[in-house]
Parts: sequence; C-alpha cells; structure tokens
Amino acid sequence: MRRFLKIILLCLFFLAGTAARAQFREEAFSQQYNDDADTLGRDTSDVMFSLKDYFAGIRHTRPQKIGTMFGGSAVFVGGQQMYNRQYWKLPVIYGGLAATAGLGIYYGNRYGDSGDSRDKRMRNLMYAGAGLIYWGTLMDGVVNYPSDNPHLPGRATLYSLLLPGLGQAYNHEYWKIPLYYTGMVVSASLLINNSTNYRRYKRIHNEATSGDGTYTGNIPAQTALYYRNVYRRYRDYSVVALAGFYLLQVIDANVFAYMQDFEVNDDISLNLTPAILPPDNAYAFGGGTAAFGMRIGLRF
Repeated sequence: MRRFLKIILLCLFFLAGTAARAQFREEAFSQQYNDDADTLGRDTSDVMFSLKDYFAGIRHTRPQKIGTMFGGSAVFVGGQQMYNRQYWKLPVIYGGLAATAGLGIYYGNRYGDSGDSRDKRMRNLMYAGAGLIYWGTLMDGVVNYPSDNPHLPGRATLYSLLLPGLGQAYNHEYWKIPLYYTGMVVSASLLINNSTNYRRYKRIHNEATSGDGTYTGNIPAQTALYYRNVYRRYRDYSVVALAGFYLLQVIDANVFAYMQDFEVNDDISLNLTPAILPPDNAYAFGGGTAAFGMRIGLRF
C-alpha cells in the first residue's frame, strides 16, 4: 500500500511538471480563438515553464497562464491560491499537509517498532490524506483560476489530468465519459489479473528451480516459465492500454475545448442558377462564342 501511494504521488508530480506543455499549439487550426493570451501574445504552448514567470504571477506583476501556475504550484504548493488572491486557504492547506504527513511519519515509526497492523493502517491513511489534500489544492487552483474566456482549453486539459472525464464534462460531451472509463476499468482489471498470474507463476518457477527438492507442485518448471513470461507480457500490454486511455481522454479534452469556438452552421444548401460565360473564357466553344451553362453553389 505504501509503495502504491508513493507511485501515485510521483505520477502527480510528473503530470504537474509537464502540464505547462500539455496544450497543443493553436497553429494547428486555421483560426485563432485564444482570448486568454498574455500581454506578449504568447500562448501556454509557446513558452515553456519559467520560474521567473511563475513568481511574477504570484506577485501579480503580470498575468500568467493557467498551465504555468499549475506547474509551479505542483512544487511550490499554494501558489495557485496566491495567484487567485485566496490567501485564507493557505493556512488550511499547509496545516492539513503538515498534520497528515507528520502523523504518517509518527505512525510509520511506531509500526517499525511494534509491527502493529493498526499503526500500519493509520500510517497509510495519513499518507493518503496528505495526497488527497495535495490533489485538492491543485484542483482548487484550476477551478478558481480567473479568466475572461468562458471556455478555457487549459482548464479542460488540467481537469482531465486531475480527474479523468472531468474535461469531457467541462466540454459538455458527457457521452464520452462512459467510453473512457470503460476502457480504463477494463485495462485496470486486466492489469490486476495479469499481475496476479505473473506473480503466481514466478513463485512456482522459483520454487521448482530452487534445487532444494522441496517443490511438490504439479506444474513443471518449463511450463511455469512459459506462463510467467506470457503474463508478464500481458501485464505490460495492460499498463500501455491503461495509460493510452488516460492520455487519450486528456488529448480529447484539449482538442475539443479549442473546437468549442468553431463556427458551425446547420444551413447546408445547394444553389443552381443559369450562367453565361464570356467569349474569352477557357470553356468557350471554338470561334470565341459565349458559353451557356449552369452555376452550382454549395454552402455549408
């Protein structure tokens, strides 16, 4: 459990550190829709994360992008709340992190001395509480980020980074949420099953090849080795599938958040009118006479 919590925290730091580069370049689209660019006309993806820009935002000397504030606050906890001018939240954040992390260390030391399962459970709960407060701090900063843009692509991206499916809800594409969660749940279930079988056949193979003559199982060493390798490969495929569905929903939230402002008209019409082409046009008949025909206009 402790190892699992450490992995989760490391993943959060990794995702937060790369969040400033998570948005796609708007040049991929023919129209410019970002109304939240800074005073130099730069977008989040145009400039990599800068500590100078981050602390300038905290001092309120210049507006900063949501990705910059998120990436910096992943390390300097509470920076988003300072940028949002919600200073009253800082004692709650720091006090909660100090209390839960301190109690986690305390119960961890007690568990090391006593071996009591209750101390272990309390240690894990305290560490989980610290992780939840940290996650909630980042989410709070994204939710309360001030912007004149009613639909901010950076917010949709970070929503999906922090909570899969929330970016789709922000884009009002609720029908996509069950699809992504189905893919992630199935991938996670396969990951658990393949990991369990991999550990099982690995243990059997180790026992069968230990050489001490104590192995009495019915599965030969070669068979155990074969299935160990098979389930290890399937386990790796499951990890790739789970990460793929997670990243896909982040990309989906980002792209379709930009496309929210595309003008789409339901008026699709076909106009057919007579036309007379002048004598000097490329389609005129021999002798330079005028050509008669039809003009077709398609509107969509």
